[in-house]
Amino acid sequence: MASYGESMDRLLEELAKLPGVGRKTAERLAHHILRQSTDDAMKLAVAIRDVKRNTRSCSRCCNVTESDPCVICSDAQRDTSTVCVVEQPRDVVAIEDAAAWRGLYHVLGGRVSPLDGVGAEDLTLGRLVARVRDEGVREIVVATSPDMEGDGTALYVERALEGLPVRVTRIARGVPSGTPLEHASSAMLVDAFRGRGAQRPE
Repeated sequence: MASYGESMDRLLEELAKLPGVGRKTAERLAHHILRQSTDDAMKLAVAIRDVKRNTRSCSRCCNVTESDPCVICSDAQRDTSTVCVVEQPRDVVAIEDAAAWRGLYHVLGGRVSPLDGVGAEDLTLGRLVARVRDEGVREIVVATSPDMEGDGTALYVERALEGLPVRVTRIARGVPSGTPLEHASSAMLVDAFRGRGAQRPE
């Protein structure tokens, strides 16, 4: 295989390790960085360095943070009796952007996926159980992805909390707005009927 030189080849090798980045995409990214000014390229390098130096996992909710506990866990206006369980830090960002939740969070750090070698023991379930025991949590809202692995992960969450004085619920799912019924999957329709609400306020 032709070589661009040691430095460029090393950059290509590192870029290709990123999820969803193959050889061709790595080449495009590497050439983009090469065309940038030295100042812009160094900003990227410094940003990568700083994120590794400054970010950590919140000791309470396991979210990505630069302070411990994180900003959300430190917010006195939050409802500490309810905890939303999500798979990844980006799920927290999505929910926060929608302003849909005023409780706390717990980030599992992934999902149970045997094909990828990820088991329940690789998630932060033990820390979730400890929070329920120690913090007086009354409700756990499971907000894992609405697919087979997400559903399986939700079952592991429920089993881990069995016997504890906490209510375990799941976010409602159903037919997305604007989706014709003929295009909805059977799983969508089942969830829609199970999570149905009143047509108008009573």
